[in-house]
Amino acid sequence: MATNLAIDPNLLERAIQVSGERTKRATVTRALQEFIARREQRRVADLLGKLEWDASFDYKAERLRRK
Repeated sequence: MATNLAIDPNLLERAIQVSGERTKRATVTRALQEFIARREQRRVADLLGKLEWDASFDYKAERLRRK
């Protein structure tokens, strides 16, 4: 999908330098991927302390069962 964006040239140049990518497109793609990954990680981290732990669950037995 073609998209025209007005991006601060100084910000884009810095992102290129920091990312090590060679093109603007690759830099923006990587930035979006990292942004999405960070947000998804935050959602998982928000669950810490909110889930109930089942002390009887045997994860080793589950691994053996799948083979």
